[in-house]
Amino acid sequence: MRYRLSAFADEIADDLETQIRVLQNHGIDHIELRGVWGKNALDLEPAEIERLIEHTRDAGIAFSAIGSPIGKAAVDSDFRSQLEALKRALDLADRLDAPFIRIFSYYPPPGTDPDAYQQPVVERLAALVELAENAGRVLAHENEKEIFGDTAARCRVLFDEIDSPSFAAVFDFANFVQCNQRPYRDAWPLLRDHVCYFHIKDALLADGAVVPAGQGDGDVAAVLSEAFVEGFSGFLSLEPHLSVAAGNYGRTTPELFATAVQSLHQVLDSLTPLQTN
Repeated sequence: MRYRLSAFADEIADDLETQIRVLQNHGIDHIELRGVWGKNALDLEPAEIERLIEHTRDAGIAFSAIGSPIGKAAVDSDFRSQLEALKRALDLADRLDAPFIRIFSYYPPPGTDPDAYQQPVVERLAALVELAENAGRVLAHENEKEIFGDTAARCRVLFDEIDSPSFAAVFDFANFVQCNQRPYRDAWPLLRDHVCYFHIKDALLADGAVVPAGQGDGDVAAVLSEAFVEGFSGFLSLEPHLSVAAGNYGRTTPELFATAVQSLHQVLDSLTPLQTN
């Protein structure tokens, strides 16, 4: 197989020990670090970072990315705080040897035309990318619902405007579905040359409900099969969100996490050897 598995382990539990145990049970040896011990990754104290490094190193767990909230803010919000947050994220990525930092592309004012905010969004992202270039890291843009880059066309605008090896795409199947897009038809053709990373969750077009990979309208198998044929060898990062219906957004019990892992393996097993070996 030419991919590596990772996960948002904070969906499993707040405490690191449970995160590690569940990941090990499923043969996953990377974390996309968003939170631990009830804290956002960028808010960890130096002693907590040392503890994190010690426990994950002993368990044979590495880090695929820092799942930062940078760019998940209003486009007219204070940008200095965003630059400072990225500096913290870059320092943390260096400490954890994480190659990617997940970012977003800002919220236009509600009820406005997102296209009208292309210039300020691009200016902000270009400044962030410049910092990442200097640090030798890659900012991986996620297509989050209601930010500027939520649709594939606006994501493509960002990559056309910012041409840098330190700027790439996270392809989130469920998020595209929740924007009423079919990932294989509407998003993959526009973004395939920019994708460095996949977030594994699926969703239904009918109501946007999140479901395990392969059980929704996210075209997970179709996109991954072409990605593998084209040489993709990066991370598939599980972000199941399977407790959303219960009002517990972002949390997935160990039992539901097992369902998410099994569903992804079923998708991968359905692909031909040519596509996965």
